Amino acid sequence: MKFMGNTTPVNLNRFSGFADDYDRYRPQPPIIVTEILTRLAGGGMPELVVDLGSGTGLSTRIWAGRAREVVGIEPNPDMRRAAEAHPAPDATVIRYLDGHSAATGLPDGCADIVCCSQSFHWMEPASTLAEVARILRPGGVFAAIDCDWPPALHCEAEMAYKAFMARIKEHEHRGAVHQWPKDGHLAQIAGSGRFRYTRETAVPHVTAGNADDLVGLALSFGSVQDLLKQGLSEDEIGLTEFRRTASRLLGAEPIPWYFSYRIRLGVK
Repeated sequence: MKFMGNTTPVNLNRFSGFADDYDRYRPQPPIIVTEILTRLAGGGMPELVVDLGSGTGLSTRIWAGRAREVVGIEPNPDMRRAAEAHPAPDATVIRYLDGHSAATGLPDGCADIVCCSQSFHWMEPASTLAEVARILRPGGVFAAIDCDWPPALHCEAEMAYKAFMARIKEHEHRGAVHQWPKDGHLAQIAGSGRFRYTRETAVPHVTAGNADDLVGLALSFGSVQDLLKQGLSEDEIGLTEFRRTASRLLGAEPIPWYFSYRIRLGVK
């Protein structure tokens, strides 16, 4: 979704130029995520939720009607403009700020919940968690939320998706960007010493999609867009073949997609 913390221009620009497709094809986190985090934060409606690396607002808008105010922190202007284009809900104040995970500009102890949805792996962990602990109130909750790619939907289509993404990885310039492994998130949270309770949990989420949606999901990744920006053709990166395979296997009729969301969290 986004690039935060001590980011480089390469990181920041990676998600420029395709915010509309990102917003259309990426899944929105399930509502049950808000229920779990609200319960762990004390059970009452949160006064303020902060969404770090909010991107196009997919993970920000799920809090509409479930928090009094939500602030999305997003440094990429394309993503932020796409988020701001969505109509504001009546029940919740939602606003988006230009900032970074290590420098949100928000007051000390202001937040009940801080989330990173599909974004913590782009953030330098130590400085990010220091900032999270600063803006969280005592008893507040931090959560890094990620879903497994791709969803369970059709074995041959999934294998085609994975083969395409493996080909993308072969083309990528090594060292251009830096990510932190998602399976290390919980250890980073626990090892920071800033949270008295940490754990990982998982929830299912069912959406639906067809062949075009699966191709669109692949196109929502910065790694794919980077290669197209560099001038490689769809044939060269394997997109033409993947599109043809997805169309043959899935067609135009939507089928259920089964996502698994992993929540690594800490209570201050």
